[in-house]
Amino acid sequence: MTSEPIDAVIFDWGGTLTPWHPVDIGEQWRVYAREIHGIPLDSSDIPEADLQAAHDLADRILAAEDEAWARGRTAHESAHIDDILAAAGLDPENDKQLLALAAYRRFWEPHTFTDPQVRPLWEGLHQRGIRVGLLSNTIWTRDYHRSVFARDGVLDLIDGDVYSSEIHVVKPHREAFEAALAAVRVRAHRAVYVGDRLYEDVHGPQQIGMRAIWIPHSDIPLVQQVSVDATPDATAHELLDILKIIDGWA
Repeated sequence: MTSEPIDAVIFDWGGTLTPWHPVDIGEQWRVYAREIHGIPLDSSDIPEADLQAAHDLADRILAAEDEAWARGRTAHESAHIDDILAAAGLDPENDKQLLALAAYRRFWEPHTFTDPQVRPLWEGLHQRGIRVGLLSNTIWTRDYHRSVFARDGVLDLIDGDVYSSEIHVVKPHREAFEAALAAVRVRAHRAVYVGDRLYEDVHGPQQIGMRAIWIPHSDIPLVQQVSVDATPDATAHELLDILKIIDGWA
């Protein structure tokens, strides 16, 4: 193990800072599509044709999203939610767009709450003079992610954050990690990445000289997995274990 000190720890988001939850991925877009078609979520008295039109739209968006994530796993291309909606034939100027996005975010809210160990972990890192960064593969906007951190009272502890929706690549592409390192103003060999996926979060950062800590709790769907021969530098079974690991590397 290198004796270089650690200047920054950069974190994945979903499944790392937020505990893993099974999510009905199709339902997120059915909620959205019903709003686009003006169908109240709590109404059962709906013409079949209207309901079918909403479900057809949801299926098109889901297919576009699946294609976007597949490109991320193969070509490491990023995507933005606006691109996905456009690919499904949605007009960004649709007068129901804001209502639909609000319904979509309400669907996701139970799955976005920050692990209660995050704040004491990040405070502990700052007490050690270590910066806190964030790098997430996401289709969501920077503003939305930061609103989640603000809601949960941890935004003030982030020293630099990068979201793949605002750059042209996703993890494990080296440029994604380089962007995150630049955001916290740290060199790769003095930084650690923490995440729940071996391909994106262990193999990726190790390829540019970062150390990697694996959080092995997420039940990642088989279709999202990429086979890779990667061994983390350490494994954390709870987020606060990271402080012990970092102290052991000092």
